[in-house]
Amino acid sequence: MTKALIVLTNHAKFETINRATGVWLSEATHFNQVMTEHQIDVDYVSPNGGYVPLDPGSIAPDQLDEVNNQFYNDADFRNRALGQSLQPSDINPRDYDVIYFAGGHGTVWDLPKSTALGQLAKQIYDQGGIVSAVCHGVVGLLAIQNADGSAFIKDKNLTGFTNEEEAINQLTNDVPFLAEDALKTAGAHHTKSDPYTEHVVTDGRLITGQNPQSARGVGEAVIKLLNA
Repeated sequence: MTKALIVLTNHAKFETINRATGVWLSEATHFNQVMTEHQIDVDYVSPNGGYVPLDPGSIAPDQLDEVNNQFYNDADFRNRALGQSLQPSDINPRDYDVIYFAGGHGTVWDLPKSTALGQLAKQIYDQGGIVSAVCHGVVGLLAIQNADGSAFIKDKNLTGFTNEEEAINQLTNDVPFLAEDALKTAGAHHTKSDPYTEHVVTDGRLITGQNPQSARGVGEAVIKLLNA
C-alpha cells in the first residue's frame, strides 16, 4: 500500500514581531486531497510531535475554499495533523513512499534544524521514495545530507517561496533567512514564476512547488511519478 508522510511545523510565533504563524493550511490540505483522491494513506509528523499551530491567515475567510473547509471541519484531520502529530522517532521510513514538507512561515525556524526529519527524508529517498515540498516547506530540504555530508539539494533543480513573494508579504526583515537565498546558498538551481502563480519543478524523485498555489500541483506531480 502506498503511503505518504506530511511534515508540519511546530513553530507558532515570529520571533521579532508580535505575530502568530504555523503551518499554512492549504499547503497541507490541497496536497492531502490529491493523496485522498488516489487512495493513498497519509500520516503527519512534526519536529517535536504533538501540537501543530495553524497560521491564522490561512483560515481567513478568503482562504477557506472547499478543500480547506472540508479538512478543517474534519475531526480526524484536526486531531491527527494539528493535535497529535507524530514525532520522528515514531516513524519507520520503510512504511512510506512519499515525504512532503508543507509550508507556512513557522517552518523557517524549526525544519532546517531537524536532523531527525532530514534523516527520515533521506532514508525514504534512498529506498526509492519521493521527496517533495512546497513554499516555505522547502527549507526542510536543508536538513537533508548525503552520506558524504554534502547538501542533498546541491546541483538539484527546485523551486520554493521567492524573495519577491516575501517582499510582498512585507516580512523580509522578520524571518531569520529568505528561503530562495538559502536554497541557492546550499547549491540548488532555483527557478521561479511570477509571484503567487503555480510553479512546480520535478528533478528525478525530488518535487517542489513555489507557493501555496502550487500545493495541489506538487501532489499531482507526485502521483504522476508514482504511476510512471
